[in-house]
Amino acid sequence: MKTLSLYFQVHQPFRFKRYRFFNIGNDHYYYDDYANESILRKVIDKCYLPTNQLLTDLVQKHKGKFKLALSISGMALDQFELYAPEVMDSFKKLVDTGSVELLAETNAHSLATFKSETEFTRQIRLHEEKLFRHFGKKPEVFRNTELIYSDEIGQQVAKLGYKAVLMEGAKHILGWKSPNLLYCNAINPKLKVLLRNFKLSDDIAFRFSNKTWSEWPLTAEKYVGWIKAIPKNEEIVNIFMDYETFGEHQWKESGIFDFLSALPSEVLKTPGLSFGTPGEIAKKHQPISAIHVPHPVSWADEEKDLTAWLGNELQEEAYNKLYALEDMVSKIEDPEIQRDWMYLQASDHFYYMCTKFFSDGEVHAYFNPYESPYDAFINYMNILSDFTIRVESALPESAPDTNGLKELISVRDKEIEKLKKQLERLKREPKRPLKDDVKKVRAKAAPKKTTSKTVRKKPAQKQKGKSS
Repeated sequence: MKTLSLYFQVHQPFRFKRYRFFNIGNDHYYYDDYANESILRKVIDKCYLPTNQLLTDLVQKHKGKFKLALSISGMALDQFELYAPEVMDSFKKLVDTGSVELLAETNAHSLATFKSETEFTRQIRLHEEKLFRHFGKKPEVFRNTELIYSDEIGQQVAKLGYKAVLMEGAKHILGWKSPNLLYCNAINPKLKVLLRNFKLSDDIAFRFSNKTWSEWPLTAEKYVGWIKAIPKNEEIVNIFMDYETFGEHQWKESGIFDFLSALPSEVLKTPGLSFGTPGEIAKKHQPISAIHVPHPVSWADEEKDLTAWLGNELQEEAYNKLYALEDMVSKIEDPEIQRDWMYLQASDHFYYMCTKFFSDGEVHAYFNPYESPYDAFINYMNILSDFTIRVESALPESAPDTNGLKELISVRDKEIEKLKKQLERLKREPKRPLKDDVKKVRAKAAPKKTTSKTVRKKPAQKQKGKSS
């Protein structure tokens, strides 16, 4: 029996307004409300509402045999609450069918795992709370930002109690192995790892509407035929992609909704095929071996690594400056500072600074609201400069200073006080000239000696070749 697992990522960042150098210290509101609401509204109309309704209808039509998984970022949930409560209701209706598994992730869709396990854990717990508040669900499977995964990240996730995690089935990690099997974490074997079949996933997410593709047009029947052709011993096929694939990245006119509508029927009428959620697969199947991932992988670009977010000096500079503030921010209870700290961590801001070209560059440009990566960097750093000023101003006086500045100031003040006391003491004491000064005074006071001899200057020598 072969199980097809469908998983979709739902995410929308809070986009920043154009923030100039002269705004620093004067303007503490960073968000482009018009862009955030208008872009969200466009995606709602083209993707979220029609796709939610279609999936709800498909679950009901197939009486629970059609199943899927969603991870909805905390930032997307915040925007639904703020701008579009009807979308939240439509997601609740879909989840209430009982055929949708919700996955956990970092609340800010961030890259915190590489800088702070504390912040990474805090964001996961915040996201869990939001899922329970909105949907009454507690997730058991974790999906990190953009499927970023490594052995160490898996170990962190296992420590938090998760049973399974998703990752990219990258060729350089798999080698001769297949992504269509269940694996486990190399450090903690209790954590099961589901790998994305990137070819079958990208056939829908990226190639579906490409008329130059040799397999265009893609139909549900043809797609299921490819799944059937997978060797029988490979029991799991994980199809992971952005939710915005439906209606936004692949427009309605491409036939994407017709494809999605036909897929469940085509799968369920095929002997030996069924749908399952990541949690169900992790419980049902046993790992065949550990998957060794010493260096982080993601589902982005050709390299399947971190270079989409941390691949140049601009990104590294912004990333390091941001997380240098973590200790100070943790001591501040101001809700606005905590909100801005969360939204500043969104991986999207670093993605906008990417300087890749060619095919990957086109993908980056599609999602980038800035004219260039350098514009994105300057805008972000201006905002970060203002945020830093606010953090330093709001830092409690009693809080220890992470940079040792208060200790240095204290030492300086003590030294100044010591010098003041020495100066006051010297003012009160009678002046006592130093030995060298005494000698100079005596030398000036002594009478000059006179002689009877007259000192005559020697006449200047005549220059050769000239007469006197």
